[in-house]
Amino acid sequence: MDNLAKHLLQRLMRRIPASMLQSTLDKWGRLTAEKRKSLDFTQSKLTITQELVALCEESELTVKHITELEMIYVTENPNQGMWHTFQLLDPEDDAHSVELMQFKEQFKSHLSELKRNVSVKIKKHTDEAVWIRVAWGDGLSRPNHLKATYVVHYLQTPYVFVNALSSKNKPLLLQALTLSTKHQQIKAANLSGQKLTALRDLLMRQYQQVFPTKYPSPLPESDQSISKLRIEKVQAEASANRHRMAGETFGDGMLPALQSAFFQLETKFKDPTNEAMTQRDEPFICSVKFSSSNLLESLRHCASSGIASTPVTPLLSSIPLKGRNYFVITNNVPNA
Repeated sequence: MDNLAKHLLQRLMRRIPASMLQSTLDKWGRLTAEKRKSLDFTQSKLTITQELVALCEESELTVKHITELEMIYVTENPNQGMWHTFQLLDPEDDAHSVELMQFKEQFKSHLSELKRNVSVKIKKHTDEAVWIRVAWGDGLSRPNHLKATYVVHYLQTPYVFVNALSSKNKPLLLQALTLSTKHQQIKAANLSGQKLTALRDLLMRQYQQVFPTKYPSPLPESDQSISKLRIEKVQAEASANRHRMAGETFGDGMLPALQSAFFQLETKFKDPTNEAMTQRDEPFICSVKFSSSNLLESLRHCASSGIASTPVTPLLSSIPLKGRNYFVITNNVPNA
């Protein structure tokens, strides 16, 4: 067991919570049952790590085996790091028939042609997701397993989820993915967040959420007495209308915890105090980013509380209704 394997194992042990150590090592299976039983998981993390390193040295485990342990932990705990989404476009006629073995061979072959000294490990998860771990080398250097890139792809779907990818290696990975899945191109979906499951559920519609055309149940009648002022009745009706419209757009159930979204806008500048910008013939181009711990829930609250106007603008409703967020909105209404 060389120094790289030791360092990789020690760093991985720091990441794995103490409560998950025993179950993760059991799933790994590289240590015999007798050696696993010799570990006392009631000890400190440092002591357990030292004993585990000694057992791995005794078993002559290598970097390859340690990366297997890392993949087990990462696949079982995917909501870590920052995940970025990509969408495959223009599939070839036989794209739907690509199977796992064919994908593995093609991906490794294409990536090896594009990049020297690259280490690739591919594993199919229990939920049919194909997990890819890529350690990149540079020039004549060995692959850096301490800074591996993780890729998640469900075969026969157009979405790819990527974690820890440098701008230098991004074109190489995307090209290998495009070729191995038999598509013509791939583009960024511009959705990102720490929760891989939320991104997957949103883009692949894997959550039990229905966006109705009408609010699914009638709003409870207000028990306000007839003697209430008319203005209170108007406000109650306006509030009920906002809740109804928010329900029509976002539904009334749990929403995927999306954390950020990007938009590119092309619109007219509307500000009566700024005649120079308002009277411009060319459209005003800008980019907008929304961020929140739960973006869709925040947007629904903005609509129902009146912070955002209703009906909900396509800028906000396109994410849950169309499963996308990167598009151009053109507003040609003059003299607004």
